[in-house]
Amino acid sequence: MKVFSIIQDSVYSKKQHYNFIERFYLTLIRDERDLPFVKLTVTILLTLIPLGVFLYVPGLPALVWWPAAVIYFFLNNFYFKAPFGLMLHCTCHSKLYKYKYEKLNLILPWFVGLFFGQTPETYFSHHIGMHHIENNLEEDESSTMGYQRDSFRDFMKYFGSFMYRGLVDLSMYFNRKKREKLLVKTVRGEVLYILMCVGLCVINWQATVVVFILPLLISRFIMMLGNWTQHSFIDAADPGNHYKNSITCINTKYNKKCWNDGYHISHHVKPTMHWTEHPTHFLTNLKQYTTNKSIVFDGIGFLEIFIFLMTKRYDKLEKHFVNIENCYASGDEAISLMKYRTQKIVR
Repeated sequence: MKVFSIIQDSVYSKKQHYNFIERFYLTLIRDERDLPFVKLTVTILLTLIPLGVFLYVPGLPALVWWPAAVIYFFLNNFYFKAPFGLMLHCTCHSKLYKYKYEKLNLILPWFVGLFFGQTPETYFSHHIGMHHIENNLEEDESSTMGYQRDSFRDFMKYFGSFMYRGLVDLSMYFNRKKREKLLVKTVRGEVLYILMCVGLCVINWQATVVVFILPLLISRFIMMLGNWTQHSFIDAADPGNHYKNSITCINTKYNKKCWNDGYHISHHVKPTMHWTEHPTHFLTNLKQYTTNKSIVFDGIGFLEIFIFLMTKRYDKLEKHFVNIENCYASGDEAISLMKYRTQKIVR
């Protein structure tokens, strides 16, 4: 186990001087702390997207097309996907651009997101309109409670169910809750994306597979992997408690790359909290984490945790388990708690 000492994750430090381009960006956005989001968006618009369009150029020789496709695949799925996905997440909770530039808020979900396999507004509808409201409980269509959460077989059932009938379940949820606007957004986004892919396949099916279809499949696998891991450790006696149904990862490279996404407990406690505020919130609420025996890991992110769970390497998890205020007498006690909280919950 690790004894908690310091937080090394990103907090906001105001710049003293901005260059001309940065000053222009600041006139557009609601919060200067989100300046990195605009820079990332512009970088993607100037690199990844032109490369994706290039793959549709007629008559490209294989010696040119295949290297370009490999570069695109790498940039999309290994370099930009994680920071983009979590930028989209943050901007769903709090709009990036000012009200008078409202239409700019459509750039991420309706244009840039398409290249990452994000169907327009479906992510917003699922995450904001359903997941945070239902909090991984029974009516959450992406709930992990009914699965053995250290079982790869159960994870594949979970992922397969989402891919097979996720849209149907989400649509039925919004219909049941009489939330017609979110129902329309969900179906419209999915249908338009499918129609776009079908139309582009007529033009160039190989490019469409690389640029849009593979990113869609990979994005949905990653999103389900993320949600599974974030809600793998649940107290069956109190599953609605944010401190007992989510985890927190501190001092990890993932947080620096993905806007402190590891702080999933505080994100559910206060969904609109700015991404730069989570480390401070964690430090000022340590008593809550201790009282609720919250599970906190130091030095690893969700991917590593997922791998250790799937291989049942609780010994590896225990090495990164944070013993806040020394409330655990031994590593075995921490492992016992983790194993209890990954058990399938039948309610």
